[in-house]
Amino acid sequence: MVRNFFGFIGRSTFQLGDFFLDFFREISGLYRLTKEAFYVSFIEPLRGKPNKWGPIWVQMEEVGIKSTNIVFLVALLIGVILAFQTAYQLARFGALNFTGALVGVAMTRELGPLMTAIVMAGRVGASFTAEMGTMKVADEILALQTMALNPVKFLITPRLIAILIMLPVLTVLADLMGMIGGFLIGVTTLGIDPVPYIDNSIESMKLKDVITGLIKSGVFAVIIVMVGSYMAFIIEGGAEKVGQNTRSAVVISMVLIIIADLIFTTIFYFLT
Repeated sequence: MVRNFFGFIGRSTFQLGDFFLDFFREISGLYRLTKEAFYVSFIEPLRGKPNKWGPIWVQMEEVGIKSTNIVFLVALLIGVILAFQTAYQLARFGALNFTGALVGVAMTRELGPLMTAIVMAGRVGASFTAEMGTMKVADEILALQTMALNPVKFLITPRLIAILIMLPVLTVLADLMGMIGGFLIGVTTLGIDPVPYIDNSIESMKLKDVITGLIKSGVFAVIIVMVGSYMAFIIEGGAEKVGQNTRSAVVISMVLIIIADLIFTTIFYFLT
């Protein structure tokens, strides 16, 4: 029994070591790709190698404009749910009029950027991995290298710049839609007077709340595009691997987004 126990411990330790080794190897690869992407996207243009804005505009339409409907719907529903949940508790203390204040602060600081990023990770991050993964399997990325074209600048740069621009914009619009959803429910269903609702919302929200959400959305944008791109660039095999890595990219992006949200929320809590 003792021998079997130590044999089990040995195998578990070995497997755990392999896990951490693979984990740090993947983190290192993601870091190097992110570093190169930022260099070719923002440093090289300052050295006489400008970015081509045609592909960037195409990606901005794909990433931003085509995502507005789903982002608006999710944000509106989140605002409605938040209004119901906060009103249930506030009514017990006779503070129902402060429902709008809680909805506004929660949307701008936390739920607006977080829910927008999660939606974009599922919609945009998956498409990034699928598109570039298919190119990797079909040796199109190898063809770009053969023609002396940098795949990172050709494929990742337009997507990176586009999502860095569009995700904060979508976050602001999601904040507004969430507050509109809370206002509609507060006035029509909860019986809150619209004037105190709006006044309390304006008094409670600060500019730093919006800035906090925008900083988070910029970090989330980098996570979405870089995880999706990295999972595409490491694909080895056929179409089956494309599907597996696309699924993994979405899951990893969402986990990293939540971890990043926790880190920045903690930092902003102590700073403000």
